[in-house]
Amino acid sequence: MQRLQAFKYELMPTGEQQRQMRRFAGSCRFVFNKALALQKERYERGEKKLGYAGLCKELTGWRNGAETPWLSDAPIHPLQQTLKDLERAYANFFAKRADFPRFKKKGLSDSFRYPDPKQIKLDQANSRLFLPKLGWLRYRNSRDVLGTVKNITVSQSGGKWYASIQTEREVEQPIPQGDAVGIDMGVARFATLSDGTFVAPLGSYKQHQDRLRRAQQSMSRKVKFSSNWRRAKARVQRIHSRIGNARRDFLHKTSTAISQNHAMVCIEDLQVRNMSRSAAGSTEKPGRNVRAKSGLNKSILDQGWFEFRRQLDYKLAWNGGWLVAVPPQNTSRTCPCCGHVSADNRQTQAQFLCVECGFEENADVVGAINVLRAGHARFACEVSGAAMPPAAGTHRSDSGVAGCRA
Repeated sequence: MQRLQAFKYELMPTGEQQRQMRRFAGSCRFVFNKALALQKERYERGEKKLGYAGLCKELTGWRNGAETPWLSDAPIHPLQQTLKDLERAYANFFAKRADFPRFKKKGLSDSFRYPDPKQIKLDQANSRLFLPKLGWLRYRNSRDVLGTVKNITVSQSGGKWYASIQTEREVEQPIPQGDAVGIDMGVARFATLSDGTFVAPLGSYKQHQDRLRRAQQSMSRKVKFSSNWRRAKARVQRIHSRIGNARRDFLHKTSTAISQNHAMVCIEDLQVRNMSRSAAGSTEKPGRNVRAKSGLNKSILDQGWFEFRRQLDYKLAWNGGWLVAVPPQNTSRTCPCCGHVSADNRQTQAQFLCVECGFEENADVVGAINVLRAGHARFACEVSGAAMPPAAGTHRSDSGVAGCRA
């Protein structure tokens, strides 16, 4: 089994290396924006879009031109990879997987990629790596790099530079461990499992909210683009970076523990973008409970549900398991004992009480049980090739639940 995995490390560059990396990132950003502007101009003139080969010819002219001679100071391969990124962005747009490509801004996602492993040298024993036109760079060697190096991406976040080393290696086909489990995602409880256990939310943004607000207020009082404004902006970026790092650490630890102990995980197919949509409305039709909905949106986005699902997906695949997503309709309104569906079954946010048979349980646990059952049915249909089962609550369940008072 072939495994692609990336190992990310913090770099410890010298002052000159930092200046060079900022120049290289700026050159890649310039090439991306210039190529995107060229594609838009060709579209307005009714001409066909240039492919990757055509853009590379344009790049050669830009590097040798009198207006942008400084492009020749940057390594050629990262500039070509930028054009590949633009081509991929166009492909995702035409396939309706993403929006139309947008121009890049300075200071947002500054990065560049070295695709040729022959030009890269990794010295793990001395915690350093060699990159073209940068030389040897020190890095914080927190773990060993496993496999063959394929490419390296250098990026900046929160004022620090990082190297993401993508590797490829052969591993034995894993055997899944554990049984199946259903997960109900929430705000009060980050994840409730069908076995009754739950994971409390971290609330990374909520923990740093006051500090971030003060830093943003201080930044707003500075003259834009002044030295004081830049220092205040760097302070805001560091807080955002700390929030993101804490959230990612929490999600990685939680997803790793679940994927290693369960062979199949069933989750709700939540549409986070729709759930966190603003309720402000318009001038003609203003929304209601805007303040309350805004607070709920912040809590939802602070959980990182989509990232949690993404991590579960590839970690379960690494461990030989399966991730099954089921429709979320009526999962918390369906009685797992008698199958009765009613909004009255959930009188409060936390408690479930079936009005038909009297079954009582925590509402999140009931949702996780229903998700598990729907996941079992969906997985069986995918394996057999039969039609997909209806969403939870559209049919009665014939399996009993411990403690049911039917």
